[in-house]
Amino acid sequence: MDARLNFFTNATAGKFVKGIVSAGQVVTDSTLAAATQELVKLRASQINGCGFCTDMHSKEAAAAGVSSVRLNLVATWREATVFTEAERAALELTEQGTRIADAAGGVTDEVWGKAAKHYDEDQLAALVSLIALINAFNRMNVIVRQPAGDYEPGQFA
Repeated sequence: MDARLNFFTNATAGKFVKGIVSAGQVVTDSTLAAATQELVKLRASQINGCGFCTDMHSKEAAAAGVSSVRLNLVATWREATVFTEAERAALELTEQGTRIADAAGGVTDEVWGKAAKHYDEDQLAALVSLIALINAFNRMNVIVRQPAGDYEPGQFA
């Protein structure tokens, strides 16, 4: 499958992507654990059906030290026992923040409270920013049908 639009060669798309990648660097540089960041990006990408990002973030998570068992269980994190309470809170916030159309109230106070129990204000800001950012990337890739499988860890670093 070929992409409908090449975000890697189109000037307008390139400028836009450069801007959001720059914004993403703020999250990367935050104190939110790299493994948590990759788990969040992977789960949102799975929900949104973004093959390119699912491929990318499963590889990046592995490079960040996330075991294959944990990677294989991200989609079933509620039943899995391999995630910390903090990671579970981040994954739940990710799901509610990604599926906002599925719940009239958006993110519940209960889910926010669980996240706030494990993350300080700066980490929460990074987590919210990350959820918004990965959802933007997922939507771009799904719309243009960016094919999965060609990503190598660190390619966009």
